[in-house]
Amino acid sequence: MIIAIILVIIGIIVSKFILINVFFKYEINAAMEKDAAAKSRLEIILLYSGLHALIGYRVSHFLSGIKLSLIARLVAQIYRHFTDIEIHPNAIIGKGLFIDHGAGVVIGETSIIGNNVVLYQGVTLGGTGKEKGKRHPTIGDNVVLGTGAKILGNITIGSNSYIGANAVVIKDVPDNSTVVGVPGRITKQDGKKIDVDLDHVHVIDPIIQHIDDLKKRIEDLENKIGKKSS
Repeated sequence: MIIAIILVIIGIIVSKFILINVFFKYEINAAMEKDAAAKSRLEIILLYSGLHALIGYRVSHFLSGIKLSLIARLVAQIYRHFTDIEIHPNAIIGKGLFIDHGAGVVIGETSIIGNNVVLYQGVTLGGTGKEKGKRHPTIGDNVVLGTGAKILGNITIGSNSYIGANAVVIKDVPDNSTVVGVPGRITKQDGKKIDVDLDHVHVIDPIIQHIDDLKKRIEDLENKIGKKSS
């Protein structure tokens, strides 16, 4: 009897592993590719709160789709309790989303997220008031949202863009852009896809870059004046 129970439990665990590995293969692949700490698919399935939050979201999104809104919100809140990641059941999320660490991440009701997006801890996709209808952001494909970034309102973040840590974005961002600061300032990089390699350190701040350019011009002028006076 005990052996039979153990075999049943093992069977349930194996079945769960196989199902998650099939239905969330893009998300697991994204974690393996983008997280240097990831050692195996099993580790991701068992221990990654970002993946667990997405599993809860897929269940709640399905329930919401068949008009079981209250149960959908209940499932979402249960997963929020265990993962510290809040995803509204009515949000629309593409394939390959990777939520790294995830603590404090909030994805609002009318948010739309494209494919292969990365969210770091503390990211908020929120609204700006009590307006009805589409009131949360739309995030394009291959976007990276850095730690603590706040994307607010019915705006669009273009594909292949990078939003720096703690940036606050309240206006549309074109494709292939870097955004930093409060409020967010855009750096367009020649219309090319930005290869950020998830590097938060070397993000260009356009204001600081402009100040550096001014300093160099002042130094050049001082040198010219010094030469003339001598």
